[in-house]
Amino acid sequence: MSREDNYILDMQNITKVFPGVKANDNVNLSIKKGEIHALVGENGAGKTTLMNILYGLYTPDGGKIYFKGQPTKLKEPQSAIDLGIGMVHQHFMLVDTLTVAENIVLGSEPRKGIMLDQKRAKKQVKDISDKYGLFIDPDAKIIDISVGMQQRVEIIKTLYRGAELLIFDEPTAVLTPQEIDELFEIFTSLKEQGKTIIFITHKLKEVKTISDRITVLRAGKSIDTVATADVTKEDVAELMVGRPVLLQVEKTEAKPGNEILKIDNLEVSDNRNIQAVKGISLSVKKGEILGIAGVEGNGQSELVEAITGLRKIDSGQVLLRNEDITNYNAREIKREKVAHIPEDRQKRGLIMDFDLKENIILGYHDLEPFSKHGVMNYEKIAENTQELVDKYDVRGGGITALAKNLSGGNQQKLIVAREFSHDPEFLIASQPTRGVDVGSIEFIHKQIVERRDNGAGVLLVSAELSEVLSLSDRIAVIYEGEIVDIVKASETDEKELGALMTGSRSGAGGEGNE
Repeated sequence: MSREDNYILDMQNITKVFPGVKANDNVNLSIKKGEIHALVGENGAGKTTLMNILYGLYTPDGGKIYFKGQPTKLKEPQSAIDLGIGMVHQHFMLVDTLTVAENIVLGSEPRKGIMLDQKRAKKQVKDISDKYGLFIDPDAKIIDISVGMQQRVEIIKTLYRGAELLIFDEPTAVLTPQEIDELFEIFTSLKEQGKTIIFITHKLKEVKTISDRITVLRAGKSIDTVATADVTKEDVAELMVGRPVLLQVEKTEAKPGNEILKIDNLEVSDNRNIQAVKGISLSVKKGEILGIAGVEGNGQSELVEAITGLRKIDSGQVLLRNEDITNYNAREIKREKVAHIPEDRQKRGLIMDFDLKENIILGYHDLEPFSKHGVMNYEKIAENTQELVDKYDVRGGGITALAKNLSGGNQQKLIVAREFSHDPEFLIASQPTRGVDVGSIEFIHKQIVERRDNGAGVLLVSAELSEVLSLSDRIAVIYEGEIVDIVKASETDEKELGALMTGSRSGAGGEGNE
């Protein structure tokens, strides 16, 4: 069998330069037909840029692309689609008000005269979903289905357009553990039907679970392509970062001090005015990390927003150092030496059109040394920003770069730099390493543990069970807006937490709600 028969894709010496940064520097990527190929690397390593070139969203500045052995010029996404290349983006491209079937056929609708042939559209969608085990309701509106189901709609959209090679950009970033398992079953089904998959991920456990081969990018260059069976997670992490990486959090036993935060019988409503937090009572001590484990959408977002002054509290009390801060606004809470890493960095953490200097002083811009009597000290702001960018290794074009031009992981490090630089006594870390590479995860984890060891109280909210288990001293499990148990991290495991998180085992003793 010739190389052309064996390989569906060959990208040779791909180079792409943006102002001030070489995103891809002579990158090589070869994909075998019918394989699941993981593309890994640190934030800003050039993974998404390379896939955007393959999908026709960017034009390369140099290099050649061969698809099924033929030289190919991909000037736009339509030329990629016509060849049989499909892409499922990290942020889905769906119209909320349309049905599943209408979204899938949008732009390539079967017609009866000038009208959409609804019956045929639904049948085509159902045939594809049945063939690949992507069971969905063609009549459901996008707005009414889960994130996992929306992702299935995106997959069917690519298959409907004849995709043979499917690209997934961080497909598990917003999925629950159960949805991740279901997605991997779909990957296996697609592979069995002869499809080829490339997926970008930061999660090395997933790389080992589902991929056949791995290509590692670092600083815009292709470092190596290896068979998954031949390497450990530690090997892959070292290839990504260029040095050995600690995949386990190193921390000593906590030495808890006085109570810093006390939540008493808290009730909070969501955006639809439905009760999301139902009488939660919790306590966090200085020098400890209390983790909150739960499937997303069980009230943890509303709980964090209530504590940080971003959402009104219906009833109950929040005490910080025995002082009642119930319904303080976000600014007042910041002044109490409370730091907040928000779960959505782009909506809550940064102003995307501001530069790094402006983002690093958000919430502190009216304080010395950044301003005095309303006059900004731009020299001091620039000096402080440079110091933090260096300390926290924020990469992406220097202190005058706009936040929107940073990779997701570097945006996250910018927020961590800002929030930690004011020596907080209480830290709320919500999904602190979402979409962040292994080197940055190691760094952020070390920073959180260091805060704890310096006597700060930490409330950690994460959808990553391994993160909750390795960082926390105690873990409170939330289910449908209630704390169902509080357990010591050293005395539980993923299986027990998973059962508690889905409500299949509750009130198992633990430590109660205090």
